[in-house]
Amino acid sequence: MRALQVLKETFFGLDPVQKQVLIGSAVAAGGILAFLVHKGRPIKTVPLGEGWWGAGEKSLSQDDKIYPFQVQTSDEEILDLNERIDKMRYTDPLEDSGFQYGFNSTYLKKVVSYWRHKFDWKKQVALLNKYPHFKTKIEGLDVHFIHVRPPHHENQKVLPLMLVHGWPGSFFEFYKILPLLTQNQDGVAFEVICPSIPGYGFSEAPHKQGFDSLAAARIFLTLMERLGFSQFYLQGGDWGSLITTNMAQMKPQSVKGLHLNMCMSTRGFKVLLSLIIGPYLPFLVGLSREDVRRMFPYMEKNVWNILQESGYMHIQATKPDTAGCGLNSSPVGLAAYLLEKFSTWTDMNNRDLEDGGLERKFSLDDLLTNVMIYWTTGSIVSSMRFYKENFKSNPNNRVDAKTAIYVPTGLAAFPAELMHCPKSWAQIRYKNICSYTFMPCGGHFAAFEEPQLLASDILQFVKKVEKEKKV
Repeated sequence: MRALQVLKETFFGLDPVQKQVLIGSAVAAGGILAFLVHKGRPIKTVPLGEGWWGAGEKSLSQDDKIYPFQVQTSDEEILDLNERIDKMRYTDPLEDSGFQYGFNSTYLKKVVSYWRHKFDWKKQVALLNKYPHFKTKIEGLDVHFIHVRPPHHENQKVLPLMLVHGWPGSFFEFYKILPLLTQNQDGVAFEVICPSIPGYGFSEAPHKQGFDSLAAARIFLTLMERLGFSQFYLQGGDWGSLITTNMAQMKPQSVKGLHLNMCMSTRGFKVLLSLIIGPYLPFLVGLSREDVRRMFPYMEKNVWNILQESGYMHIQATKPDTAGCGLNSSPVGLAAYLLEKFSTWTDMNNRDLEDGGLERKFSLDDLLTNVMIYWTTGSIVSSMRFYKENFKSNPNNRVDAKTAIYVPTGLAAFPAELMHCPKSWAQIRYKNICSYTFMPCGGHFAAFEEPQLLASDILQFVKKVEKEKKV
């Protein structure tokens, strides 16, 4: 104890510059020691595992063919929708409540009026079929995906890229970013694959319990292998960020790079130290001024906001089938439930507006098309079950939570994302971050809100990785 006291007195007797040098030296020494400890160790991976999610017993014969698919509709489907819309019962909103209590019913009536009288679902179906759709059977499920190849150009490097959506989104979120990714930019273009998570949209829902992000990751790895890609890039947000991370943990040799627009890492001493020291001496804990601006006051901007906005998650992680009954029967109820997230998760300040700021970033056609993908496929309940399967036990005890990610990683930090994750926090799990960008604007639905910004960040990340591979 006396030796400790002497060290303490010596440290506090130093001038500020000497203290910084000493701290910096200690951090550097710690980093070198960690490197030496880990150097030579084989990279730990998450086991691939196996699964069967089809109805009944696993069949002996497996059909691994890929079949073309088209989105379809009918007059009967539209008539049924209109009849249900016409029977909706509304509740008047509280005065001056904006979106603070959820979707404001005054504005909801305007959205529904547009849906009933102006929205052209047949036209939107034609838009959905603009890109080639396919289905293939994997682990007993019909897995839907779109596959978009770039136009041919001489001396063009074509790189495969999988984009994975989350909830309450769909593959349609990527329709505005697809032309940007598949066009030739400085000799690089992407061949893009956008699957629907099983249980979402046109992918068949699992028939058995236990289908979590690890199962989805394994299925999407099988899909890429079936398409003939031995190496590829991945991009994801929301559930897509976890699924693509799991893919990188399972087969790092296949993942050339991982780009995320959502990342969470809130465990460990490093995080605790950042929360204590960060507001006052951010440089000591690896935080930038922008990190401080986005994070603090932490309780208000993160903990309290998340408590206010995570009620849906607790319901879906516990009793999804109960809540889903009403949503699967009422198209207006479904629209209110889903579109409220496109309001708040784009900008928390939208809660103060009567119209939720929905049409500031999105058109009603785009928003309602996403709703219709859930409605016409009856997939709201199965999409909500994905929360139940991933939160059946403590996520921090799962094998993927204890496995680091070593593939080249790029992070795009959008300012209105639900929670901000500083680079120093992300590095706790993602050990090879070669690109971290503070995006100037945008929220949770990056590809849907800011396709140009996201496409540019993906491109600069991939170029950096490709350049480093040449060296």
